[in-house]
Amino acid sequence: MTTIPQLSADALQALAKYDTPTICNAIELFDVLPRNSGYMNGSIKACFPKMPPMIGYALTTTFRSMSPPRGGDVYAGIDQQLSKFTEIPGPPVIVFQDLDEPVAAATFGEVMCSTYKTFGAKGIVTSGAGRDLDQVEALGFPAFTGGSICSHGYCHMISVNVPVTVGGICIYPGDLLHGDLNGLTTIPHTIASEVADVCHEVMVAEQIVLDYLKDPNPNVKGFAEARKACGAQFGEISKRLKGRSR
Repeated sequence: MTTIPQLSADALQALAKYDTPTICNAIELFDVLPRNSGYMNGSIKACFPKMPPMIGYALTTTFRSMSPPRGGDVYAGIDQQLSKFTEIPGPPVIVFQDLDEPVAAATFGEVMCSTYKTFGAKGIVTSGAGRDLDQVEALGFPAFTGGSICSHGYCHMISVNVPVTVGGICIYPGDLLHGDLNGLTTIPHTIASEVADVCHEVMVAEQIVLDYLKDPNPNVKGFAEARKACGAQFGEISKRLKGRSR
C-alpha cells in the first residue's frame, strides 16, 4: 500500500465534530475534486441515524454469500482482516463490496461488529446488507448498508485491502472516510489536516444567513444582502485555499 499521511487522534476528533455535509462543503472550497465526486450515492444509508459522525481509514474487502467458498471456513477472512489493521494509517472503517447480484444475505451481524470494535474499528460500510441491527446499535458501532437481510447465507470474504466499489465510488485501502445520517464522503489526504479548520469557517459564513432569518421582520432585500455577505466570505476562503499551492 502507498504510504498515506496519518492524522493525529486530535485531528481525527476535530473532523468528527462536524456533520458530513459540512465536511463536503469544506472540501469543495479547496477545489481539488469535481463537486460531483468523492462521496457515496443514496444507495448506502446509515443504519443508526442518531449516532455521531464516524471517521476512519478504509480497510476494504470483497464478499460473497450466495454459495459456499471452495474451501475453508466461511469466517476465516476475519482473521485476515484483523491482521491488516496495522497496515491502515489510523483507526479502520471496515468497507465491504458485496459481489453478489442481487445481494443474497447479510454481510455482518453482532459477532462480526463486536469483533471489529474490540480490535479498534470505528464502523462498517457495505454495499450489501446487515442484520442483528438492534444488537449492533447497542454496541455503539456505526453501520452503513444498502439494506437489511435476516440470514448470513454462505458469507465469505474474497480479497482484503483491494480497491472496492461502494455507493458509486471506488474506495482504496486507507482512504479517509467520514459518515453520518446524511451519507459518506472521502476526505482527500492532501487536505485532510486542514478540513476541520475550514469547516469552522464554513459554519461562521453560513451563520450570517441563519442569523438574518431570525430577524423578526425579514425582507427579500435584507436576505439578499445576508446571502451576498455569506458568499463573499466563502469566496475569500476559497481564494486563500486555492492560492496556497501557487
